[in-house]
Order: sequence, then C-alpha cells, then structure tokens
Amino acid sequence: MMLITGCSTRNVPYHDRTVTPKHVASTPDKKNYSHPTMRPYTIRGKRYFPTVVRQGETFEGRASWYGPNFNGKLTSNGEIYDMYAMTAAHKTLPMNTIVKVENLDNGRSAVVRINDRGPFVGSRIIDLSKKAAKKVDMQTAGTARVRLTILGFEQKGSTKISEIKKLQAGPKEKIIDKFAVQIASFSNIDGAIRTQEKFDSYQGYSSIIKDIEEDNRRLFQVWLTGFNSELEARDFIKMSSFEYAFIVRE
Repeated sequence: MMLITGCSTRNVPYHDRTVTPKHVASTPDKKNYSHPTMRPYTIRGKRYFPTVVRQGETFEGRASWYGPNFNGKLTSNGEIYDMYAMTAAHKTLPMNTIVKVENLDNGRSAVVRINDRGPFVGSRIIDLSKKAAKKVDMQTAGTARVRLTILGFEQKGSTKISEIKKLQAGPKEKIIDKFAVQIASFSNIDGAIRTQEKFDSYQGYSSIIKDIEEDNRRLFQVWLTGFNSELEARDFIKMSSFEYAFIVRE
C-alpha cells in the first residue's frame, strides 16, 4: 500500500515510493585519483567516468517558463519560488549553477541561477522564471530556442548572482552524480504503481514514484535511479524500449 500526503509544491515530491537499492556492481580504476568521486567505474564491461560540468560549456534546446501557479511554493532546493527573481529550473545541473540563457530567435539574453528541478518534459532543457522569460522576450510565445552557457557556480546556500569576474575566479567545474531516468508519467497513481512494480530492480536499477505538481496538474512520474554518470544513463536509454525516457537528477 502506498501512502500519499498532500502538498502544493512544484517539484518536491509529496512522497517517494523507493525500492531498496540493488546497485550494479562497479569496478573502480586502480589509478590513484585525488578524490573518490573521480574514479572511473565499469558496468557490463563498459568503463564510465564521473560527469563533470565546467565553466564555458554550452547546451542548446528549448526553454519554457513558469510563474503565477508556482509563485510562493517551494523549489527543489528548499527556497521559496519568486517569479520575479532571476532563477530557473534544470533537470541535472547542480543547484546554484549560474547560467547565461540566450534566445536564439532574437539574440536577447539573461543570467539566471539554478534553484529548482524541471522542466519534466523531454524536449525542454530549462524552465525560466517569469522575469527571466520576459528579459529574453519569450513570455508571450511560451517557449523559445536557447543556448545555455555555464558561467560559474555560487556557494551552497547563496541566493545571489555574482559578477562574471568573481564567478570566473571561483570553482571551474562541478562533479555531479546520482542521475535517474524518467520512464513514464501518469495523472493516475494506479498506472504509476503498476509501472513502478513492473520495473522494480529493472537491470539492477531501483524504481521510485515522484509525486509532483507540473503546469497546475498533479503527476506521478516513474523514475529508475542508481545511475552514477550521465553517459551511463544515456547508454541505458539507447538500449531500452522506453520511447519518451529522459535523464533527470535524483
């Protein structure tokens, strides 16, 4: 039996139905790396390396925005969402990553701080606050083609966006792990539970249900967790039959 408790947050789960993890065996490289999270590992005969996000990296895709329906609610990092702040939601980037967002249709740009998770739509790469969407002139259209550039990383707990020079003098990269793959999404909890049970410990990964509010709707998403790098998750999607699967962070 699954217990669901009510809440009005956007991307913070009401409840996670988590299976006890059964991690796939990994083989650390014998090389002496300076930090344990930097060690390569092997799964099913393929060697993987930790995912590193660096200053200056760029990504392209579609942006969307979210505003009044979520204003005042909790973000995924525990802050209160303010649609008039220069913030954004991203599926995988570390919290407090500072990102330049350029609208490729009109050349307008904005700098935002990642403080939330989403958008949980495979074709979109970032969800901007209302203020940021207005700054890049995509508020009316709703979505736009964008280029994201990683400018740097603020410290944990910071709610500011530093000047570019200060960001460039800070950490050059961040190591990220604990990736997941969203394999299904339902408006009905019964469908989510059936899917979660069907893929319990699928290929050694753990299945959970995320209960969220998205676009003013309550959704039950089924995730497979236990991926230690983005490439491992991408390879899994390529080899799987999940038509609409995409990568998120636990």
